Amino acid sequence: MAKITYIEFNGTEHVVDVKPGMTVMEGARDNGIPGIDADCGGACACSTCHVYVDEAWVDRLPAKESMEEDMLDFAWHPDPQKSRLTCQIKVTPELDGLVVHLPEKQI
Repeated sequence: MAKITYIEFNGTEHVVDVKPGMTVMEGARDNGIPGIDADCGGACACSTCHVYVDEAWVDRLPAKESMEEDMLDFAWHPDPQKSRLTCQIKVTPELDGLVVHLPEKQI
């Protein structure tokens, strides 16, 4: 299991164990984390699982693929470096300790 910390816009932290092979979005959904809507169910078709990756983790994640880059254009105030779609981040043991910040809202 990897511990992932989801920090709501208001500062509330949720630390949950997520099984390797799942996505960061599935970890949020399965643990009732508010602020990850995931309207498309993880198909990279809606941008409602957008987060800002903590600065300490930005360079430790796999690069964004073009479909994710395109969908981030529809996210709430995307940041070119920190914004990611959690449906596109597969959990691995190396992501133990990952911290993501939720935006003020999802579009």
